[in-house]
Amino acid sequence: MGQSIQEIRSLFMQAREEQKKELIRMYFEDSRKGVRDLAQKAKRELEALEAERARLEKMRAYEHKYEHLGLVCGIDEAGRGPLAGPVVAGAVILPSDCEILYLNDSKQLSEKKREQLFEEILEKAVAVGAGIVGPARIDEINILQADYEAMCEAIGKLGVVPQILLNDAVTIPQVLIPQVPIIKGDAKSVSIAAASIVAKVTRDRLMMEYDEIMPEYGFAKHKGYGTAEHIAAIRKYGPSPIHRRSFIGNFV
Repeated sequence: MGQSIQEIRSLFMQAREEQKKELIRMYFEDSRKGVRDLAQKAKRELEALEAERARLEKMRAYEHKYEHLGLVCGIDEAGRGPLAGPVVAGAVILPSDCEILYLNDSKQLSEKKREQLFEEILEKAVAVGAGIVGPARIDEINILQADYEAMCEAIGKLGVVPQILLNDAVTIPQVLIPQVPIIKGDAKSVSIAAASIVAKVTRDRLMMEYDEIMPEYGFAKHKGYGTAEHIAAIRKYGPSPIHRRSFIGNFV
């Protein structure tokens, strides 16, 4: 007696990539429609996987271009626009052969997917650094300078010295390491995309902590951005210790 459809389904679910290819060959023309459907579904999944790998390879173009120099580091930030909380920069050096599927600009990912990728980045990266500049410092030196300060701090926390920086759109002053500013770099470079995820997840986790201390402002929901709900809370309760005074003059 042959295998049941349920048994074959289990084989497909447990199979690694090469095993799945063999199963597709075995069952693609099976007499049972349910089995053929399983093989066709597996084939589509492998095709989607190949398409994802092709997308990632395109996002390695800058890394390939500069890898002869040595360690390539992606730099990005999160939190330039919010009314409250810090600005956070991420710095990430990935191995040249590193594969992190679905790595992308953090803004294109769900919160759940960012969290998953964040852990994978920490596991696979050569080095990861995060720089955090708080609201008082932002008010003191302005958001752009605070951005640069956070990026310098992130680079300093890597533990190794990169030979080239791939930055999302900016050139960081007073950094001696060669830099390549890339417009919309978080969608064009795997290193910058990884840095954007590190920055975003690090900042979001901080805002969740602030929400536990000051739940009336709703930081867990809007992460400090200027939503109608957030602005209403500022007007009702006044500014909190983490609000950027230079950003909320119109509401207070």
